[in-house]
This record gives sequence, structure tokens and C-alpha cells, in this order.
Amino acid sequence: MKAVRVHGYQQDPSLDDIPEPKLQGPLDVIVKIGGAGVCRTDLHIVNGDWKDIQNPDLPYVIGHENAGWVHEVGDAVTNVSVGDTVILHPQPSCGLCLACRAGRDMQCTGDAFFPGLSNNDGGMAEYLRTTARACVKLNPDTNPADVAALADAGITAYHAVRKAVPYLYPGTSAVVIGAGGLGHIGIQALAALTATKIIVVDKNKDALELAKQIGADETVLADGDQVGTVQELTGGGATVVFDFVAEQGVELEAWQMTGPAGYQFVLGYGGQFQAPTLDFVAGEKNVIGNIVGTYNDLAELMVLAQAGKVTLHTQQYSLDNALDALHDLDAVKVRGRAILVP
Repeated sequence: MKAVRVHGYQQDPSLDDIPEPKLQGPLDVIVKIGGAGVCRTDLHIVNGDWKDIQNPDLPYVIGHENAGWVHEVGDAVTNVSVGDTVILHPQPSCGLCLACRAGRDMQCTGDAFFPGLSNNDGGMAEYLRTTARACVKLNPDTNPADVAALADAGITAYHAVRKAVPYLYPGTSAVVIGAGGLGHIGIQALAALTATKIIVVDKNKDALELAKQIGADETVLADGDQVGTVQELTGGGATVVFDFVAEQGVELEAWQMTGPAGYQFVLGYGGQFQAPTLDFVAGEKNVIGNIVGTYNDLAELMVLAQAGKVTLHTQQYSLDNALDALHDLDAVKVRGRAILVP
């Protein structure tokens, strides 16, 4: 099968011909990929930013936002059958540790793995090995390429919004910084789940125009005056700020946009957050990190997606053109999410 593999860091991956994955356990599932999202995390992986954390053996296949059709199942799999349309939680977890039993899949301390990030081949390929625990069954008429990026970008944005829902009652305000691949999903999730005032900040006018169409009440062009504009729109700072950028100083701007007793949700990464401790104490402000989400988050998000309340804006590329997709993403030429279709 064809697969996009990293052979060395800080160099382009290559399209290789490798053997198809095989079942390795009774709960394993082989999925024929119908769509694989291209994520900024893939750029970080290629750059080597994750090598000391995940330490995968090179070469290996990237791709952690995957959907498709069940191709083969292990002897103990009962929740899906061959031919089912599925979207995959990005981290198959053990289901037995305390974190899993509490529904915190991403904190699994057992036999978890992360295809495309850990030492396990991902889904920028024709087939992928995952487990039954990762499979969310979809309506059979769902096109996997239309929903694949919800497996990571979508669940990450939804997970943060879901956590913030108790704070976003009528009369509150929420700021979304970055209306790109994750941010445009977060805007729709906010509109679907809350009655808050949604303010979107981005440096791209086209992204702001899309934000207006999908639920933003106000948009702010990041032209140097965005902090003051947001403070004016919110009366001194927002109840919740969702920072989908969190680098190049934006993470510090997000802190300034967060109002007293407010919450700064950090979803992007690459920057460094610093603030005087007195600001925490006097302002009673909170900074909350987010990593992907739970299986239930993904299942709930798919309900919204299949009801038309959350829609991915995508740009499709063939698997043969995977490098074009990665380069376009790096050059900020992709509006929404890039999707590879084998």
C-alpha cells in the first residue's frame, strides 16, 4: 500500500510502498482509510518537536485524524463489523485503568497508543491498524473525507468548549483566537452549545468572513490593536478565551484578553506563557490546557456533525499529493482543513 512516511526530521516525508498492517490482537481493527486530516501537529512531527516525547522508530507513517471503513476485525471485536463506516478516536486506550474508567481517555496509563504520533503507523496511508475501543460508528452514507479531521482537530476544539460550557451562560463572552482548522470548529461548537457572545480574532480577513457565516457575533482583525478592541467589546476582558494559536506572543495577548475571574483555554502550542503571579491572584484568572478529548466527546461531536450543526470546511488532496498538502498548510494556504483521500 501507499503511505506517507517520515524518514528523518526537518526533511520532507516520502510516499512509500509498504506492506498493509496486520491484526496483532483480538480487539484490533484494520480500517480502509477514506480520509486523513493534515494537521499542524504533523508539521511539528516532521520538524522533530515530538521526537523526545514519543520517540518513534523511523521511518514511520504519520496521520492521526482518520476515518474510513472497517476492513478486518479481531476475534473479540463486537462493536463494529466489516464494511461499517467509522471515525477513529486518535488514541486507542486500554479501558481498564482508572483514567479510562473515569472517561479520561487521553490520560490512559495502560496500553494506549497514538497512531501517527507514537511508535505506531498512522493513517496517511491506504489502511490503518487501530482497536475496537477507538471506533465510533457513523451513518453508512457518511463520506469519511468529510469528517476525518473531526477525529483530532474537531474533538480538541469540542473538548475545550465542552469544559467551558458551565461558564458561558447568557450575558457572557467568548473569544476565539484563530479561525483556522481548529478554530472554525470551535466557533460552531460554541454556537451549538452555548448562548455566549462569540468574538473571533484572526489576521486573515477571509477567515473572519467565514467566522461570521458560522456563528461569530463579532470579528476582530489582528492588526496590532486586537487586544484593546477585544477589551472594549467585552467590557474589560472575556469570560473565556480559546487560544488556538498560542505562539509568537499570541498566548500573552490571550491572557490580556481574559477578564477577571475568566478562563484562558490553551489549545495551540509552540509559544511560552508567562504572567506575573499577582495577575493570577488579583484577577483570579485561570489558565487551562487541553489535549485532544474523550471518546464521548467524539461521539457527541459526531451527533452535531450529522445534524449539520458542525461542518468541516475542507480542501482535499490525493494521497499522491500529500507533500503539497503539508507545504500548503505550512504556508497558511489552507482555509479550514486539508484532507488526504487515498
